[in-house]
Amino acid sequence: MNNKIKNPCIHVCTKDENGICLGCFRSIEEIRLWYNSSDDEKLKIIAKADKRLVEFDKKLPYI
Repeated sequence: MNNKIKNPCIHVCTKDENGICLGCFRSIEEIRLWYNSSDDEKLKIIAKADKRLVEFDKKLPYI
């Protein structure tokens, strides 16, 4: 188990209809795997979550 990569959880654990957490934008499976993942795997999970966040932001109406 590696602890060099900070867990992106912000304790806003609400899933969307696709099972993505709206706090950290990880999938339920990615959250489950986090603690047993290598640093490289964690970086990949974070990259996927970042892409989901960007897509989510694009859908938001701006005033």
